[in-house]
Amino acid sequence: MRARLILEDGTECLGTAIGATSESVGEVVFNTGLTGYQEVLSDPSYCGQIVVMTYPLIGNYGINRDDFEAVRPFIHGFVVREHCDVPSNWRSTNTLDALLKTYDIPGISGVDTRMLTRKIRHHGTLRGLITTSDVSTEELVASLKSTTLMTDQVPRVSTKNVFSCPGNGHRIVLVDFGSKHGILRELTQRGCDIVVVPYNVTADEIRRIQPDGIMLSNGPGDPKDVPQAIGMIRELLGEYPLFGICLGHQLFALAKGADTQKMKFGHRGGNHPVKELTTGRTYITSQNHGYAVTMDSIAGTGLEVTHVALNDGTVEGVCDPLRQAFSVQYHPEAAPGPYDSGYLFDQFLEMVTNAKEAKPYAKIK
Repeated sequence: MRARLILEDGTECLGTAIGATSESVGEVVFNTGLTGYQEVLSDPSYCGQIVVMTYPLIGNYGINRDDFEAVRPFIHGFVVREHCDVPSNWRSTNTLDALLKTYDIPGISGVDTRMLTRKIRHHGTLRGLITTSDVSTEELVASLKSTTLMTDQVPRVSTKNVFSCPGNGHRIVLVDFGSKHGILRELTQRGCDIVVVPYNVTADEIRRIQPDGIMLSNGPGDPKDVPQAIGMIRELLGEYPLFGICLGHQLFALAKGADTQKMKFGHRGGNHPVKELTTGRTYITSQNHGYAVTMDSIAGTGLEVTHVALNDGTVEGVCDPLRQAFSVQYHPEAAPGPYDSGYLFDQFLEMVTNAKEAKPYAKIK
């Protein structure tokens, strides 16, 4: 079946429909990963977005049970150059097309993804629509221009209920703004007693859990759309060691008085170089974000910049040494090949250990 990808600037790409034949609108972004399309599809941080994969062949190793980053995908559309419908991998139990159909996600193949990527890099992210209808391009473009993209992604992807992953180690509260399973995996491997809480948890509700440390997860959208989380973080800073990842990093920075801004086209892929300023070492990181903490807003907040992106100089990590809190913009739980950044979880848990030895639990209010 014929499908079309329409962009708000009037660009029309013709291709073949894959997945669902429903119509879907979203922010069109690109991901430069050579592998990992299953992780991309299931990453809650892509909620509300149509993802263009720059690697030309997608679907060739199928879909398996173990590599999902969430219970279900929240992505709004998938764009590929060539779709492989006969996967070859010993772990494969499903096809890409079948997965997209199961979750009513439209996709399109046979598209010039190189052209799309260059367009997005030049103009910035654009609103787009995938459709199999015969409605005129002019009508669809007019509809796109009047469309307001969603701002409630975090409530859509966050857990609705508190749940635990028991362990014998430190008790860590994981605030779920759209957490990837990889974060749970890293904490579980280190023996942590994990309590996962919704995005709108209050400071007092966290205190009642009596955690040893707090983890702020990744998630989709603009951090300023989650003001209640900013207030919660601000209230708890200094009471417990804190580690933020991606959206959690941005929320931590906002709680400290820094600012964030939307990037032109964001960072999405598995090979972004990041420099750690204290050691001068460069790490190859996995990233997925469209907003960033602004460098000039850091002054006077008590934050110190710890990491910067080598491609564009943007902030990739900050810390507040006086309040035992730090965060990174990239994903240390993701391993697109190297396991460079896993040490950050060890650094966080060492901070937790030191804090427990220095003082008792915070008082329960």
